[in-house]
Amino acid sequence: MRDLRPASWAELIDTLQQDSWNPELRRFRSPYIFRGQGTPAPLTTSLQRLSAHPRDIERHLVRAFRKYATGPLCAQDQHWSWLTLGQHHGLPMRLLDWSYSPLVALHFATSNERQYGEDGVVWMLNTARTNARLPPALQALLRREGSNVFTADMLAALGHAGDPDGLPFDAETGWLDDYEREKGEPFLLLLEPPSIDQRIVQQSALFALLSNPETAFGEWLSRPPEAARRVVVARELKWEIRDRLDQVGVNERTLFPDLGGLSLWLRRYYQQRPGPGPDPAPPPTPEEERNQQR
Repeated sequence: MRDLRPASWAELIDTLQQDSWNPELRRFRSPYIFRGQGTPAPLTTSLQRLSAHPRDIERHLVRAFRKYATGPLCAQDQHWSWLTLGQHHGLPMRLLDWSYSPLVALHFATSNERQYGEDGVVWMLNTARTNARLPPALQALLRREGSNVFTADMLAALGHAGDPDGLPFDAETGWLDDYEREKGEPFLLLLEPPSIDQRIVQQSALFALLSNPETAFGEWLSRPPEAARRVVVARELKWEIRDRLDQVGVNERTLFPDLGGLSLWLRRYYQQRPGPGPDPAPPPTPEEERNQQR
């Protein structure tokens, strides 16, 4: 896995846009998706952080969430839409958040000022190379759809038609285990969620999930050559990156388009930047220089 450490804003943007020219389309279409983190912590899902046995607890979380969620929360009553809804509202899931936008990833790498004392990281994931490790039937489905990612409808159609044991979770995810046994190793799926909320739309969001919820993302990504890159966001650059993102409108106000997001942006935008001491005095104006000479 390649680790890249840009030394300036310009170099950082160039790094995140590497390989974006598509000669077949004659357009700039990056093969990468992006994930920003304020620290270089390992890639782990919220489900893995919750339990040492994520597979065992996942079924109970989803079943209880579907039982107790009230109101017209999920227009599509299918397992993968419920997983998307749960992830969106903080339920521990096997899903990991990514974005089509490198600037959105930079936002999440610099959104927490308490992490400005350490480096951040933006992960770049090459979708073509990860899809090349899918089971052949799933690769064929993507080719038929002309897509690099799955939708909730596509994944729901892959589930079993019925479940004699009355376990909807097994009915809708058991095929993952079947394909994994055939392939002999875990594989990674990219899921484009339904637009259940403007945050998902504004953040150009999509999810990644592994067929085995116990597999570590970092370990899996280190296997296929050139499947992933880590771009270090140097702590010395974080304040500059943050200001430049605000200038181009990539901030909480636009990515979380509600009153909560607006309040987060205003609090951070008007926060005074800390320093080791008082700011140096600005240079004197010509009139002040003349007065000093007198």
